[in-house]
Amino acid sequence: MVLVLSNRMFLPTYDKRKSIEPEVKEEAESILNQIGVPSSVVINMLYKQIIYTRGIPFALTLNHEPVSREEMTDQEFDSMIETGLAQAKAGKGRSTSDVAKSIKKKIKGKETRRNS
Repeated sequence: MVLVLSNRMFLPTYDKRKSIEPEVKEEAESILNQIGVPSSVVINMLYKQIIYTRGIPFALTLNHEPVSREEMTDQEFDSMIETGLAQAKAGKGRSTSDVAKSIKKKIKGKETRRNS
């Protein structure tokens, strides 16, 4: 329904949270309550970022969950090993100390954001 008054268009408002899956809403709001941020603020922030970035402000990707060896076929496992070996031979690997530093930096960044 659209109301037209004095050549101006007014769109009716509705509660966006009503169209959110109840379980998703409950879990997200529980986290937001722990952080101390109202869901309306997060929704407003998201909308502002959509305007600012002219798109969705985060990657829309499918998560690639790790698969155990037992869940892989021999062919899948061999392919994964061959890929890793080729990357290592091409110098595309990272040292364990470099990876550890990167992980620690990310953890510290998350802790800093939580404490601010």
